[in-house]
Amino acid sequence: MGTPGGVTASTQESEPALSIDARLTAIERQIDPLLNLTPLNGAEAWDDFKRTDFTVAPTLRLRELDFDPDLVRRDLYNLEIEDVADPALHSLFRAKRDEIARQITALEDRDTTKFVHGSRQLFGDPSAGLVSSAEQLLADIPPPAPARGNVTSGAFADAARAEMEHYRAAYPGFPAHVEVREDVSELMVSAGQLLIPASATFRADRVEPLLHHEVGTHVVTYQNGARQPLKMLTIGLPGYDETQEGLALISEYVTGGLDPRRLRVLAARVVAVDLMLAGGGFMEIFETLEGKHRLPRRTAWSVAIRVVVAGGMVRDAIYLRGISRILEAVASGVDLDVLLVGKLALDHIDLVQDLLERGVLEPPWVRPRWLEVSGARERLDRMAGGLQVTDLYEGEGER
Repeated sequence: MGTPGGVTASTQESEPALSIDARLTAIERQIDPLLNLTPLNGAEAWDDFKRTDFTVAPTLRLRELDFDPDLVRRDLYNLEIEDVADPALHSLFRAKRDEIARQITALEDRDTTKFVHGSRQLFGDPSAGLVSSAEQLLADIPPPAPARGNVTSGAFADAARAEMEHYRAAYPGFPAHVEVREDVSELMVSAGQLLIPASATFRADRVEPLLHHEVGTHVVTYQNGARQPLKMLTIGLPGYDETQEGLALISEYVTGGLDPRRLRVLAARVVAVDLMLAGGGFMEIFETLEGKHRLPRRTAWSVAIRVVVAGGMVRDAIYLRGISRILEAVASGVDLDVLLVGKLALDHIDLVQDLLERGVLEPPWVRPRWLEVSGARERLDRMAGGLQVTDLYEGEGER
C-alpha cells in the first residue's frame, strides 16, 4: 500500500496502518451513534402529543447501549497509532480516534444537560450567516399547498429494492439491504443498510428524491468505500457527516427533487437548532415553527423532535451548511467524483486525491444514477457557475 507524502510502503510497513484502520472502523460500527440517537417511540410519542391537543412536550425513549463505554474506550486508546509511520495517515487516525471518543462520551451523556455540549463538539454551531440564510428561505418560500398522495413504508421499501436492482444490474455484486423496522423513527442508512420506519408514510413526490439521497448517495458511497483499502471510508473520515449530507442534498437538487417544501424543512432545522442553543425547549421550537414560520404541524413536530432528542442535538444544521459548502466547492472547480470514493469531508479532498493519483485508492466503483438523469447536467452547470443556497429555490412553476 502506498502512502501520501511521497512514501512507498512495503506490505510490512503498511500493516500497522491497515490494522488501525480496521479497528477504528469496527469500533465505530459497534457504537453506531446514529441508531443510538434515534427514538424508539416516535410514532407513539406523536400520538401522545396529539392527545394533549399539542400542548405537552413528548417523552422520547432511546435504546439501551449494547456496549460498555469503558471497555470500548479502552480498546480505542490501546490502538498503537504511533506505529503508523506516514504522517498524513497518522494524523487522520488520531483525528478519527478523537471523534469516536467524543461520540462515546456523547452517548453516555444522553438525556442529561451535558449531551448538547458533546453534540456541539461533534457538529459545530450554526453560524449567524447560516441562520440568516435559513430565515431568508423561510421568508421567501411561501408555504406550499398540502401535499397529495402518500405511500406506506412497505411501498417505499419496494421502491428502494427496485432502485437497488438498477444498481445491481449495472454493478453485479452491489448489495441490496432494505429493512422495515419497528424500532427506528427516521429513514436512515446504517452500515450500508437502508432502514425504514414501519410507521412512516412518504409523500409520493418525495420517493424518487429520497431514493437518490439514501441509496444513490449514502449506500453508494458506503459500497464504494467498502472497495477501498481504507475501510474507514465506509464509516466516514473525521467530520464527514456535513459533506455526506450536503452531497445527498445535491443529488436531490440535480434531479429536480429539492422542492420548496424540502427547502423549508432544511431551513427550519437550522432555525430550530438556533432556538435550542438559545435555551428554547420543545414547545417553543414547535410553536415557532408552526406559528411564525407556518410549517405544517406534523413537520414542525418532526423538526423539533430531531433537535431536542437526547438533550439537544445540533446535527440537523449540517444539512443546509453541507450543501452550502459543496456549492462553494463546485463553483471553485472541485469535481464531485472525488466525493464518491467513500464517506469523506471536503477537507480531505487533497489527501484523497493524492492517494488516488498514487494508486492507493481506486476510483469510485459505482457512479450514482442521479448524475445521469434528465436535467442533471443543466443543474450541475448552474452549480459550476456559482450558486448560493438561497438560489436553489426555483419556484413552484419552474419544476
